[in-house]
Amino acid sequence: MSGPLPASPRPGILILGIGNLLLGDEGVGVHAAQHLAALPWPENVTVVDGGTGGFHLLSLFADHDILVLIDATLDDNPPGTVRELRPRFANDYPRTLSAHDIGLRDLVETAALTGAHPDVHLIIVSIRSVQNMSTELSPEVAAALPDVVARVHRILHTLAP
Repeated sequence: MSGPLPASPRPGILILGIGNLLLGDEGVGVHAAQHLAALPWPENVTVVDGGTGGFHLLSLFADHDILVLIDATLDDNPPGTVRELRPRFANDYPRTLSAHDIGLRDLVETAALTGAHPDVHLIIVSIRSVQNMSTELSPEVAAALPDVVARVHRILHTLAP
């Protein structure tokens, strides 16, 4: 896609990449967030490297109407497979979503208890395993980053009037 993104009709769009940068492919969300943070966005869009998650991210859920979440998942798909989900409930999230101290599913369940119900767009990247003490992505997962970026742009374009 080319050209600037149109302004969203809803304020408070958060692009949140989650993952542990020190665990190889498990950090794909962080790698994506770092790449996306370097791109120009409308003023109502915030890009955050959420690291390994944690309950401190709850305020971000409450402060934004729309969340575009990017994370790794251990599933049966080939490494580098990119999928989009529109989870409405905690059970809609993949069962084995990454390896964080506080999982994305835990955050969503807690956010729901606090009354935060943002519109969530989840982009997940399949990984083979968690690599200890590696900041590099595997070739398959690194090759998926342009697809992740394109999907983020497409989601934001669909939100425009």
